[in-house]
This record gives sequence, structure tokens and C-alpha cells, in this order.
Amino acid sequence: MLIVSEVAEALEALRKDHYADKAAVELLSDDFFARGGTKEEYAEIFRNNVKSSFEDELADVAIRLFDLCGGLDIDLHNHIQLKMAYNSTREHKHGKKF
Repeated sequence: MLIVSEVAEALEALRKDHYADKAAVELLSDDFFARGGTKEEYAEIFRNNVKSSFEDELADVAIRLFDLCGGLDIDLHNHIQLKMAYNSTREHKHGKKF
């Protein structure tokens, strides 16, 4: 249900057209701290430009899913590969419109 709640939050952000500011995301890239940025600056920029956005909520979905898989010792990467290989044997869109 934690995963479902994060999906619901992502849906609400999408419905409100609340997306992360791309310039802020670029600014907060991997080298933010190497360029002299502080934790406080990072947190403020994140809160004001990324927090609760559609992308942020999708990240929460993935984090919850990976946490669940880790706790249950499920190799999700392998299962995704298996599923994609299986799907390649099926009709496009499985014979449906979408």
C-alpha cells in the first residue's frame, strides 16, 4: 500500500501539472557538492523546485518498490528482463487498443 500511495501522489502531481523545474534539477546534478554547494542550499533548492513534483513522486514509487524487493530478496532486474523477453513473444499491445 505504500507503493500505491506514492503512485496516487504521482497522479495528483500530474493532474496539477506539477513538474520539477528542469534548471533546478540540472543545478542539483551529481557535481553540486563538488562545485561547493552546501547541504542547506541543496535542501532549499530541492524543496522549492522538485519536492512533490511528478518526477519526485515517481522516484518515491521506485524507492518503495526497490525497498520491497530488497527486503524480499527479489532480483527485480532479472524479473524485468524475463518479462520483457516474454512480452517480445506476444502480439503488439496484446491485441488491444492500448
